[in-house]
Amino acid sequence: MPDLVIPSTEPLTLSDRARAALAGRNLIFVGLMGAGKSAVGRIVAQQLSLPFVDTDAEIERVSRMTIPELFAAYGEAEFRALETRVVERLLKSGPRVVSTGGGAFINERTRAVIKRGGLSLWLRAELDILWERVNKRDNRPLLKTENPKQTLENLMHQRYPIYAEADLTVESRDIRKDAMAQEVLAALAASAEEGKA
Repeated sequence: MPDLVIPSTEPLTLSDRARAALAGRNLIFVGLMGAGKSAVGRIVAQQLSLPFVDTDAEIERVSRMTIPELFAAYGEAEFRALETRVVERLLKSGPRVVSTGGGAFINERTRAVIKRGGLSLWLRAELDILWERVNKRDNRPLLKTENPKQTLENLMHQRYPIYAEADLTVESRDIRKDAMAQEVLAALAASAEEGKA
């Protein structure tokens, strides 16, 4: 006679519900520089017990050059082609949590790879929050302009309608990273319950 399995009466945790919503797929963070894709993505990956990878870090590792060096040496078009190849390779060996560079989802080919490769989540943020986060560092090639804040605002106008194509959207606010990660997990869990995932 087979052993009787007694179902657990423990309620599912938020992480359990979010993991169930992913159903073995990759979770891919998209959004502008400074939205918190890497910082929040790392915490979400820990909560989901999944590996985390940042596509910009992976591009730098495989090319042995920094993102600014790649832009300077080869230009944006060549960088985007490399980015597409790296994203495609990373999404083939999931499930994992992936943080993409700000321009990845804007590139039509990379966007198609992301849409096939898992569940995309846009970390959306207001201009002042993004500016507060990015103006302290000098490693953003697209912001090396006369008026970087205006450049950032222009990027928002160009890119936000495309980011809006992501499967889920979570507002990135000026709160602790672990609180943001909880909001991402809650959005994931809710997406399955609402039939969006």
